[in-house]
Amino acid sequence: MKSVEVNFDGLVGPNHNYAGLSYGNIASKKNVQAKSNPKAAALQGLEKMKALADMGLVQGVLPPHERPAVSTLRVLGYSGSDQDVIQKAWRDNPAITAACFSASPMWTANAATVSPWADTADGRTHFTPANLSSMFHRSYESDFTGRVLKTIFSDEANFCHHAALPSGLYFGDEGAANHTRLCSSHDNSGVEMFVFGDYKFQPNQPKPKKYPARQSFEASQAVARQHGLDPSKVVFVQQNPDVIDQGVFHNDVIAVGNTSLLFFHEQAFLNSAEVVREVKDKMLDQTMHFVEVKTEQVSVQAAVNSYLFNTQLINTSAEGEPDSFTIIAPTECQETPEVYRYLNALQQSDSPINDIRYFDLRQSMKNGGGPACLRLRVAMNERQIDTIKPSVFINDDLYAQLVAWVEKHYRDQLHNDDLRDPAIIDEFRTAFDELSRILNLGSIYDFQR
Repeated sequence: MKSVEVNFDGLVGPNHNYAGLSYGNIASKKNVQAKSNPKAAALQGLEKMKALADMGLVQGVLPPHERPAVSTLRVLGYSGSDQDVIQKAWRDNPAITAACFSASPMWTANAATVSPWADTADGRTHFTPANLSSMFHRSYESDFTGRVLKTIFSDEANFCHHAALPSGLYFGDEGAANHTRLCSSHDNSGVEMFVFGDYKFQPNQPKPKKYPARQSFEASQAVARQHGLDPSKVVFVQQNPDVIDQGVFHNDVIAVGNTSLLFFHEQAFLNSAEVVREVKDKMLDQTMHFVEVKTEQVSVQAAVNSYLFNTQLINTSAEGEPDSFTIIAPTECQETPEVYRYLNALQQSDSPINDIRYFDLRQSMKNGGGPACLRLRVAMNERQIDTIKPSVFINDDLYAQLVAWVEKHYRDQLHNDDLRDPAIIDEFRTAFDELSRILNLGSIYDFQR
């Protein structure tokens, strides 16, 4: 039964704003307090989803998280009506309240780690929502993420859902942004590569000096155990601490892989040669391609500024033909001279990457997330796909409905001060309520329950 990679992109919410909440994310900090355009952000994301669906890929959509996160503020001691809670919180602590309007759930690469059925001991696809405990504004996402994943992937015979790991920095887990699955095809078992920033229970190990390491070795091990993975098919890789201090807050800012290709910067890992050797050994006789970008070709700073590695790798290989890949890149890659030169040369080389497609994702990029941040990859066979409601898969009709929904409910300009208006809660909830009906997901939001 043929398996394919399904991309589930996060739909940008009407609360899309630039609050600069993410320490270590240079783009996020650079644009703090700038006016955002939620309508443009959502439409840009939808355009990318539709383009991939038109390429023949199975493309799903995940709903935005409810914002403001009133339930989180209630846990912090605020009471009264929802409007009262927001007003009191803005008065007492604007920083905490801004974090409860965070737009970051749009980056679903951080939503969870997914191990497909071909890799797991029980033959089911396993999900672990990321606890995202290194940043307050993301640390309360896992409950809703888990709820949505259980709603969409609801067939217990095919899917297994785990609780998020314990909160706190010791088991900080950032989801698929630090996880890559390599395989000859999605029908075969693969090698799952977990990339971590530091060790929490082993002193005197290398770690970054300036910015926090968000993914711990211990968290990566725990997820691999939860998912019932064969240890002989798992690779644990330490991210280079020096590049974390240069703004590479997740591995998917400096490396990306898909099926038989790993595309990475030479400074991505603490020991790149050892990583390549171990992957080759554990892939056994499966073909692997390694495309390593040298610093003399593209600097780490240029890679971070353009999000060269936060691109999507799409396997476009035809059956029986040589491996072929397309890169889905942000337009910033065109506008960064050394990156654009590199990509043009790459297309002409003998690498399996033979097509580059550029997309305008400026609203997401200004907040620190590129094409790879916007999607959660789930390899599924036909039987599993058939268990999922078709209402979450992008086609011409759903695309038109979602575009109309965005045009109806989203502002084309939003400043952080606009979030202080108590009426904005009802504005957002009206949009969320209609969306849950469009996607046929039931009462998923707290205010609906």
